[in-house]
Amino acid sequence: MTILLTPRLQLIPMDDSHFDGLFAMNSDTEVMRYITGKPDTPADTQAMIDRVKARWKEYGFSWWSFFEKDSGQLVGAGCIQHLGRDPANPLETGWRLRRDRWGNGYASEAARAMAGFAFDTLNAPLLCAVCHPDNHASAHVMKKLGMQFKATESWYDMQVAVYDMPRAVWQANSATLHQTN
Repeated sequence: MTILLTPRLQLIPMDDSHFDGLFAMNSDTEVMRYITGKPDTPADTQAMIDRVKARWKEYGFSWWSFFEKDSGQLVGAGCIQHLGRDPANPLETGWRLRRDRWGNGYASEAARAMAGFAFDTLNAPLLCAVCHPDNHASAHVMKKLGMQFKATESWYDMQVAVYDMPRAVWQANSATLHQTN
């Protein structure tokens, strides 16, 4: 299982020891507003952890918990998974953050690390992301990552905006970033 590091975050494969931080985040109505439309129960959060642990074993990737390096606190979660949880579909990235960490650039920082893992480690030809059409903050992160709006489609029992990015775009963006740093 792969730990990803960013300047401010450690992305650690989700496990049972993360339950308290995940439940605190997932039970926040505002955090879940565009994801499921309702806060998680303790059973929902535990079911997520159980599902994620199984996917790490099966695929070698799934959801990470985001830990802030400075505080050691769980501040978010994100994934590389098959769109619609179906291995026949392209890889998808997604994220959520504790409300008190919104607006600090953590989603973009984690999204870049997860996209790098998808393209550079898993050799994904394409990476996509979906969000509720009203979730402008998440769409902004997708665009900053280099993704383009593709269509509105039905995924996860709702109509969502679908963004994607082919590997060549990621590679071109990464080369540009390295030249300017």
